[in-house]
Amino acid sequence: MNKTLLFCSLIFFFSCGVETQEIEEIPMETFRDEVKATPVKVGQSQRKSFDYLINASGKIEAENQVMSIVERSGYLIELKVEEGQQVKKGDIIALLDKTDSELEWEKAQVSLRTASAEYESLKIVSSVETTFSENLDKNSRDEFWRASSGLLAAQIAVREAENNLAKTEVKAPITGAIADLKIKKGSLVNAGDEICLVLSTRSLEMKVKVLESDISYVKKGQKTEVYPVSGTSDSEREKITGTVTSINPKVDENGLVQVTIKLSAGGSLLSGMNARAVIRAPQNNNLVVPKEAVVYRSGRPVVFTIDNNEAIWNYIEVGKDNGREIEVLDGLEADKTVIVSNNVQLGHQAAVQITTD
Repeated sequence: MNKTLLFCSLIFFFSCGVETQEIEEIPMETFRDEVKATPVKVGQSQRKSFDYLINASGKIEAENQVMSIVERSGYLIELKVEEGQQVKKGDIIALLDKTDSELEWEKAQVSLRTASAEYESLKIVSSVETTFSENLDKNSRDEFWRASSGLLAAQIAVREAENNLAKTEVKAPITGAIADLKIKKGSLVNAGDEICLVLSTRSLEMKVKVLESDISYVKKGQKTEVYPVSGTSDSEREKITGTVTSINPKVDENGLVQVTIKLSAGGSLLSGMNARAVIRAPQNNNLVVPKEAVVYRSGRPVVFTIDNNEAIWNYIEVGKDNGREIEVLDGLEADKTVIVSNNVQLGHQAAVQITTD
C-alpha cells in the first residue's frame, strides 16, 4: 500500500511540474501579438486658411415688388395679364371704361376754346387802354388777361381731363412678373383698389437672421451660397451664389441680426420660397483637422494620432466647424498624422494599421 501511495505522489508531482513548466514558457507578448491591428485611414493636422461657414435660413423675396392699383373709379373692361406673366415697365395691365373720362376731356376742350376767345378779346380791348399799359409790363398784362378770361383755369382743366383719361390704362409700374391678381374683368373698381403685385423676379434677395456671436465674421460684399429648402442636397447644380449687401446694425430680442443677401441669378428660386444661406468667413493661419478625426469621450473631444503603429489619445479644445474641418485651439500640433476612420471605439495605445482602401 505504501508503494501505491508513493507511485501516486510521484505522478501528481510530475504532472504539476510539467504544467508549471508550460505556463512559464508562454511570454505575455504572445497574447498581445494575437490582437489584430485595427485598419484605419489617416489625415493631417495643418495650419491653413480656414473657411468658417455660417448657416442661416430665410425667405427669398423680390428685390423690388410694387402693387399695381387703380387710380380712378370705373368698370374694368379688359384685363391684359395673367399670373406668372412677365411684363415690362409701362406695359398695359388693365383697361377701364373711358366714356366718362372722354366726356370730361371734351368738356375741358370746349372750356379751353371759350377761354381762349375771351383771352384774345381782352388783349384787343386792353391795347387801347394806355393807363393800364403804363402800369403793367408785357408779361404781367398777359398773365392778367389769361386769368381774367378764364384761360388759366381752362388749361388746368384740360390737363386734369387728360390725366384722368390716361388713368383708364393701368400700366406696369416696374418690369417683372404678375402675381396675386385680385380683380376680374367687368368689376366696378374705385381709386386705390389693388389689381395685382408686380415682382422683379430677375432681381431676388434673401433676408436671413445671424447669431450675434457670428455677426463679427460677416462683412458687406461677402460671397454666399444659397440652397432652396426643397432641394435634395447641397449640389453645385442647385447652388445659387449671392453677395451680402447690408447688415442691420441692431440685435433683436432673440439675439439675432438681419443680413440681406442679393442673389446673382434667380435660378429655380421663387419669391416667398424658403432657402438656406451659407456665408463663408475666411480665417487665416488656423490649426485644423478633418472633421472625422474628432471623436467624443465622456463629452470631451479627442483626436488619435499614430506613434509606432499605436493609436495615441489626445484631448483637444475645438473651435469653429465648417462641416469638413474643425479648428483645434489646443492639445495638438501641426503636421501630425491623425486617424479619421474606425476611431470611435479605439483605445489608447491600441494597435492600428494604416490603409488606403
